[in-house]
Amino acid sequence: MGVKNGGARRVSAAWRRLKWPALLAGVLVCLAAVVVVGMVPGLLTVPKPSPSVPAWQQEPDRLADAGGVLPLDANAPIPLPAEVSRLLDSTLKPAGGGSISGVVMDASTGKILFDREAAANRIPASNMKLLTAVAALKALGPESRFTTRVLAGDDPSTVVLTGGGDVLLGASASDPAAVMGRAGLASLAADTAASLAAAGVKGPITVRVDDSLFSGAPLNPAWSLDDVAAGETAPLFSLAMNSGRYNPDVLTGPRPQESAVTTAQAFAGQLAAAGVAVSPGVERGKGVPAKVLATAESATVSEQVDLMLESSDNFLAEALGRMTALASGQKATYDGATAAVRQRLGELGITTDSMLLADVSGLALDNQVSARQFAEVVRAITSGPDPALRSALDGFPVAGLTGTLDDRYGDAGTAEGAGLVRAKTGTLNTVIALSGYVVDADGRLLVFSFIGNDLDPGATANKVAMDRSASVLASCGCRG
Repeated sequence: MGVKNGGARRVSAAWRRLKWPALLAGVLVCLAAVVVVGMVPGLLTVPKPSPSVPAWQQEPDRLADAGGVLPLDANAPIPLPAEVSRLLDSTLKPAGGGSISGVVMDASTGKILFDREAAANRIPASNMKLLTAVAALKALGPESRFTTRVLAGDDPSTVVLTGGGDVLLGASASDPAAVMGRAGLASLAADTAASLAAAGVKGPITVRVDDSLFSGAPLNPAWSLDDVAAGETAPLFSLAMNSGRYNPDVLTGPRPQESAVTTAQAFAGQLAAAGVAVSPGVERGKGVPAKVLATAESATVSEQVDLMLESSDNFLAEALGRMTALASGQKATYDGATAAVRQRLGELGITTDSMLLADVSGLALDNQVSARQFAEVVRAITSGPDPALRSALDGFPVAGLTGTLDDRYGDAGTAEGAGLVRAKTGTLNTVIALSGYVVDADGRLLVFSFIGNDLDPGATANKVAMDRSASVLASCGCRG
C-alpha cells in the first residue's frame, strides 16, 4: 500500500496557517486524543474524512463538544516490518560520521517493526528525561506537590525559609494558573508577615535558609563545566526561583551558583516590602518544625514533568530526580537519583542491567541507554498498565508546534509529520536523539526511538534525518 502523503501534507500546511495560540490548544487536543486509546476523551469534532485520508490527519475546522473523536480502531492493521524497514533504511542515515540506532514498536502489542542495533548502549542526551519522567510519576504520584515552608527559629526574631523541593518558585505573588511561579515569594512573605504580626513579633527579623533536603555535591562531576558556564544547568539546591535562573525568560548565560541563598535574599526583600523590618544578610540555619508561619504549594508533579519534557529543563529534571530518590528510600544525591530511576524502571518491567546512568537530565556523556529501552519507556507511558504515567503525554513536544520541536518539521522533507509526531528531543555536541509516538495512516499507535552517536558536530542534516524518519511513520500505511 505504501506511503499516504496527501492527508499528511494537507495537515502540515494547515498547521502552518493556524499556528497561533487561540487555535493551538484545540488542534493539539484533536491530534493527541486519538493517541491514548481509551484514555483521553475526544474534545473536537473532525471533518468527515475522504475515503483515502484518515480523520486524525485532517485539519479540524471547529471546536466542538466532548466525545467528537472516536478511539483508535483496535483492529487497525499492524505495519509490515519489511515495509517499515525499507522506508527507514532510506531516511535514517547520518550526515557524515557516526551512526544512528533505532527501533519502532507497535504500542499495543509490543511487536518490533524496525530494529537497527536497538539493544546497543548509546549516549542518549536529553532523552534521559523520559526515564526521569516515568520514575517521578511512579514514585511521587501525578498530583503530588512540594511545599516550601517558613518556620520560626529558636529566636523569635528569626524566620527560616525551608526548601521542600520546589525549584519553580516565582518572585512575585503565587499564580494558581502557572507551573513556574505557582508558589510565589511575595505571597509567602505576606503570609509570614501576617503570622509575625499575629504573634506580636516586631523585628528586625533575621532571614535564614534551610536547603538541607538535598544532600551531596550541588554540582554533578560528570558534567562539562563549559555546559554549566553556558547556563545549561547550575548547582542544585532544594529551593530555587525560575528553575535556577535569575529570570524565567532568560534561558542561557550565567545562573545563580547558590540558588537557595539567592531565593532567600529575594524572600527577605519581599518580606521588607510587606512591611517587616528585616536585618541585612541571609545565613543558613534550621527552624522549629512545629512552628510553621507560612507555606506555599508547588505545581503538581504531573505539571512539572510536562514542563521538564516540553522545554527539556535540566535543572528541573535533576530536582525531580532528587525528590524521586527521597520517595524511593534513596539519599537525595545525584547517585541516589540515578538509583531511584533505575529502581522505578525495574518496577515497570524494563530491564536496566545494561544501563549506565550518571545523571537524570542527560547532560552527562557517561550515560548509556539503548533505543529499545527508550521505546519501552514511551510504550509504558502511552499504553502501559500504570495510568499515572499517562500524565506525561502532554509533555511530549509536538512536531512543528511546541517545545523543542517548535522550529522543526517545516521543510518539504519533514512537513508531513508536523502536528502528528510527538517526541522528546536530545542534543549534545555529537549526539542527537528522538523518542516518541505517532499514529500511522491506518490508525495504529507506534512508538519509536532513534539515537545518533559520534555524529559530525553541527550537522543539521542529522536532525532532519530523524525528523524525516518520524514523518515517514506518521504517513505510513506500510502494508506493502
